[in-house]
Amino acid sequence: MYLGGFGLIGAIGGATAAAHIPGMILKIAFGAAILLGGIRMLTAKPVKVEEQPKDSPRLWAALGFLLGVVTGLIGIGGGVLMVPVMVLFLKFKMHQAVGTSTAMMILTATGGLIGYIVNGLGVSGIPSPHLGYFHLWSWLCLAATSIPMALVGARTAHKLPAKQLRIIFIIVMFYMGLKMIGVFSWLHLPI
Repeated sequence: MYLGGFGLIGAIGGATAAAHIPGMILKIAFGAAILLGGIRMLTAKPVKVEEQPKDSPRLWAALGFLLGVVTGLIGIGGGVLMVPVMVLFLKFKMHQAVGTSTAMMILTATGGLIGYIVNGLGVSGIPSPHLGYFHLWSWLCLAATSIPMALVGARTAHKLPAKQLRIIFIIVMFYMGLKMIGVFSWLHLPI
């Protein structure tokens, strides 16, 4: 609740800031943040099984707020940033970090949505139907496909050992980061 609640507040602030920053800068910032998270997860020592998550509500609130700002700023739920923070700094086990970040994303996504709706009111050139920067038909199409697949992903993650889940997560982070920065386009690769 600390991570998510303060993440919601931070996401509103991040979305407000994003409304005033050019899209290309946000896209590169998003890619760089994900790449840095992937590099950190790749080079970090695995969390020892006997370590317990840090019990520090102030730390959770501070990290939740910062993660919320970043997720609101670059327009993501934040799992690719939250999981590394939880594993590396808060000492969560991988499955616990993935589950907690999924719940936290509900709140940060809500905060980001509020910020993007409020800051997009009155902006012209957005296809209808929309509420601020929120486009209804896009959301419906994405929700209709991503919600069932999230259930498949969660079931699959529970069947994988933590080490394999970590490797898959790092590969996805590297791909997404390089894609957003534009490396594949620069190299004329169709991926």
